[in-house]
Amino acid sequence: MESKEFEIKGPLDGLRVIDWTMWQFGPVSTMMLADMGAEVIKIESLDGDHGRQLGRVRGHSAETKGGLSAYFEGMNRQKMGIALDLKNPKGLKIMHQLVAESDIFVQNFRKGVAERLGVGYEDLIEHNPEIIYASASGYGPDGPDSDKPAFALTAEARAGALWWFGPDDDTPHELDIADQIAGMMLSYGVIGAVVSRERFGFGQKVDVSHLGSMIWARGMQNGISLLKDFEMPRFERKMAGQVLWNYYKCADGEWIAFSMGQGDRYWPTFCKAIDRRDLIENAKFNNMTVRFDNRMELIQILDSVFVTLPRAEWERRLKEAGDLIWERVQRTLDLPNDPQVIANDYVVDFNHPVIGPSKWLQTPVTYNKTPLSTRKMAPAHGEDTEEILINLLGYDWDEILSLKTEGAIL
Repeated sequence: MESKEFEIKGPLDGLRVIDWTMWQFGPVSTMMLADMGAEVIKIESLDGDHGRQLGRVRGHSAETKGGLSAYFEGMNRQKMGIALDLKNPKGLKIMHQLVAESDIFVQNFRKGVAERLGVGYEDLIEHNPEIIYASASGYGPDGPDSDKPAFALTAEARAGALWWFGPDDDTPHELDIADQIAGMMLSYGVIGAVVSRERFGFGQKVDVSHLGSMIWARGMQNGISLLKDFEMPRFERKMAGQVLWNYYKCADGEWIAFSMGQGDRYWPTFCKAIDRRDLIENAKFNNMTVRFDNRMELIQILDSVFVTLPRAEWERRLKEAGDLIWERVQRTLDLPNDPQVIANDYVVDFNHPVIGPSKWLQTPVTYNKTPLSTRKMAPAHGEDTEEILINLLGYDWDEILSLKTEGAIL
């Protein structure tokens, strides 16, 4: 399990994580820890993480070459895999032995499940008092709904997030970001606990929820709402509150976005760039207040301007104009060819043993002395069971055969 040559795999190299998670929230978090160099051992039941069987996402096929689930593969890179039956006393014993040899334990099952199976926090600190125990929940560890099941959409609904974006039509609109946001927050919580243990000498339990993560995800706007006691309105393009914080369609059907909160600072340069100097001193548009009051009319004017030229030409003009903040509106499949994405390894190439040469996301954090890298793909179900039992826990082949016969391992 350790490289024969000394090579720092990332800032968390040397830490071992036991990953007892499934679906997305938990696996995203542990994959990020693996990207940062931790050795992550994914624990699955004998029938596997249900994500392996997820062949369709929103009705569209998620099956890759070789019959693998893109859903599962994309969230379980870098991990080793072992399959255990935790209801079997010998399978549970293996889990406890793994915990004794590890630094971090991560789980995302409903409240009470871990405790019933003997892998709750109080159970595991008997085997490793300094373990960092990370729990991913729907609604947090306390309160009347702490045991309520949740997935991404229910979390976004409870957090108010379905009213953040979309037209003002009194209809909720899904974001589909709760699992990813919560996974990032859980990684953040784990790393904080690692630092705390290094400084103060003790492990602890960490809990991160879908609900809390989504409330925090819109921190600036939610903070204003709480302080001002009003709901931030939705961002509807044709009625955008700031015309320079908006996006416009070009002649070729592509879009360009502007992100200039200091509207008065950028307005003259912007007008010159689009060859509409007449708008600079127009009494209806010459400051942010009147631009807001007349925003519908002004956005219609700007729409009529941008639709006259293809995006490439607008990009050329905006570059020449100088001090403006803008960007092309891309789609997901544009990203692998984006030179900025490539230069920073936000999307990386890897030759998957089944899928073949393919593109993969990598945790977008850069370290100059402990850089991240993609080293392996998701494990097959129970792929490393024997290696882990022999090399880490000291089992022999006769014991492994007995465990398989008794149904404790795959």
